[in-house]
Amino acid sequence: MTSRITELSVDCADPAALARFWAAVLDYAVLDEEPDLVEIGPAGRVDEQLLAEVRTGPVTPTIFFARVPEEKVVKNRLHLDLSPVDTDRDTEVARLEALGARRTDLAPTDSTWVVMLDPEGNEFCVLRSLAPGRFAL
Repeated sequence: MTSRITELSVDCADPAALARFWAAVLDYAVLDEEPDLVEIGPAGRVDEQLLAEVRTGPVTPTIFFARVPEEKVVKNRLHLDLSPVDTDRDTEVARLEALGARRTDLAPTDSTWVVMLDPEGNEFCVLRSLAPGRFAL
């Protein structure tokens, strides 16, 4: 028997705003929205199709943003790593900054990745580009 990762859950103060940020970052769409809970994921996914995909193999998880009363106070123990697929790392970092992310100095100075914060201060990393041609490793 096995399990599959089907959703990621993010505690936050403003689910709608944080969901819009991450939807823009990942080219996702809002799949469901309530005042205190927003789900984003690949556009066009329907429940029956998702269930069939989950049973046959790994799928791209959706992300839930849930309102919680407490503030973030320490570094995340789990974070997302992103790799741009059609541009270089630094261009992607600039795009994410334009969306509201902030660059940090948390990565070692000789690292190939950039540590950033989303609009609510959650850490994530931008890694090397996966783009073919001139952006590839």
